Amino acid sequence: MLSGAAVTGVGSFRPALRIDNSGIAERTGSSDEWIRERSGIVTRGSAAPDESVVEMAVQAGGKALAAAGVDAAQVGLVLLATCSMPGPLPGGSPEIAARLGATAAGASDIGAGCAGFAYGLGLAADTVRTGTAEHVLVIGSERLLDMVDPDDRATAFLFGDGAGAAVVSRSDVEKVGPVVWAHDGDQHEKLIISGERRLSMDGRAIYRWATTQLPALCARAVDEAGLELSDLKAFVPHQANLRITESVVAHLGLDCILARDVVDSGNTSAASVPLALARLLELGQVSSGDAVLLAGFGAGLTAAAQVIVLP
Repeated sequence: MLSGAAVTGVGSFRPALRIDNSGIAERTGSSDEWIRERSGIVTRGSAAPDESVVEMAVQAGGKALAAAGVDAAQVGLVLLATCSMPGPLPGGSPEIAARLGATAAGASDIGAGCAGFAYGLGLAADTVRTGTAEHVLVIGSERLLDMVDPDDRATAFLFGDGAGAAVVSRSDVEKVGPVVWAHDGDQHEKLIISGERRLSMDGRAIYRWATTQLPALCARAVDEAGLELSDLKAFVPHQANLRITESVVAHLGLDCILARDVVDSGNTSAASVPLALARLLELGQVSSGDAVLLAGFGAGLTAAAQVIVLP
């Protein structure tokens, strides 16, 4: 028989080095006000030379395991969502598993861009439901500033570095709603990382897609979880742009806490959802038993959403 799945712990890693808008604005011929108006971003984290994708993931993953009270040796699978490893091979997940002491775990990277954590959470929940693993560690970790052209007025201000993680465990009570996902592969070229590891995107196209497609996807996720929108304590979408998230909230008519981590972290791609969730928990804005809607969207174009009940 299938068991339930639950998120049992959340952890994060934020680089100590911060970059505000002033230097970016001066270099790109914009202004702090212009950046805030278009994105909501005020500052973002910048990884130190020794804070690799793997290192940040280890830090966030270790905190999530500690919060869950799970020993790394009990983890059956480690999933890393990222688009910013130094190269296509090797993936980062085996090294992360080894460094954490998850010696009995499988390990795999997920390449779903900014939706990667939501995809990983869905896969993790199914893995524990079927009995393949008792605990799965899902991590989103990104060093995006390495790939941003600092002179590109369209993208230089948007991105940041960091990592977030969650432990998904077998549960007698279902606390992870069914994942719903979507793609628009006809727009695959709207956000790319070139062979030279340089990021470029069509921000307007992604804005149009996200603001028109996400409301229905999010409503489906809530419905699949057997809930009403009014049951939600918080909405934690991918922190791409504050204008996108506020548009989705308006379309859905949501009256709940909205994660605004983008203001202080920028767009951290696959790390943004767990980072934003961790911040809400740290601030005490959400608590155990609250129903929270998570949603990721971005490169591919891909999207995924699910409702979780907080540990």
